[in-house]
Amino acid sequence: MSRTWFVTGASRGLGRELVEQVLARGDRVAATLRRPEQLDDLAARYGDRLWVRALDVTDTRQLRAVVDEAFAAHERIDVVVSNAGYGVFAVAEDLTDQQIDQMIATNLTGSIQLARAVVPHLRAQGGGLLMQMSSMGGHLAFPAFSLYHVTKWGIEGFFEALAEEVAPFGIRTTLIEPGMVRTTFYDAATRVPVSEPYRGGPGDTAPIPLEEMTDSEENTIAGVIRAAESADPPRRLVLGSDAWELVTGALRRRLAEIEPQRDNAATADAEDVRAAS
Repeated sequence: MSRTWFVTGASRGLGRELVEQVLARGDRVAATLRRPEQLDDLAARYGDRLWVRALDVTDTRQLRAVVDEAFAAHERIDVVVSNAGYGVFAVAEDLTDQQIDQMIATNLTGSIQLARAVVPHLRAQGGGLLMQMSSMGGHLAFPAFSLYHVTKWGIEGFFEALAEEVAPFGIRTTLIEPGMVRTTFYDAATRVPVSEPYRGGPGDTAPIPLEEMTDSEENTIAGVIRAAESADPPRRLVLGSDAWELVTGALRRRLAEIEPQRDNAATADAEDVRAAS
């Protein structure tokens, strides 16, 4: 049985790969991107199974209008994939105010507003799946990538709460957490030259060559599609052996730091709570 997908950030990388794979399977796609002509080749090949609209997710009014139009144009949208986003490599001090505002508007606020826009439609149709592109970087952090981590740690927290709120309506959510995928994401990312005080330090790192990354773009998206088709989609979908190793390691270290603090944590309890324990 074919499905209908709504995908943001469909111009390149994982978003483009997702659109290509679901169309090849016989599904329908409502794809959004800043420059719709970048999907002209797929539109010529797949005809009316591909619905394309221009969308800048930082424009909340436009976002809501495009979401409303997409749901009106399709009998049902089964899967929404919030994928729009980009990266900036820079130590925190070297970032400009504009870079901070723009990335948060795109990667975090745009994702939050998309979820808010689609939930009423998913509720009205009796449910659906909302998938948010996150990253293993939503659990751990690397120097010179702090702003990207802000957006991923933030969207992880948002979806942790959202998942509980929308579950009674038959709406499922999945945070997609890939590792280092061989994709155009890294080529497209902004790289800010390291200022003098940070040269030679932890934040002064050379780009990782694409061939040294361990995860396939095609296989990563195949994993996303398998999860979307499953009867019980996971709340968090870790993809790539590197992601699994790094995420589980980060969680173990965090737990190891917190567990010994139990007695000290209890010293902050109110007196009546302490007396009752």
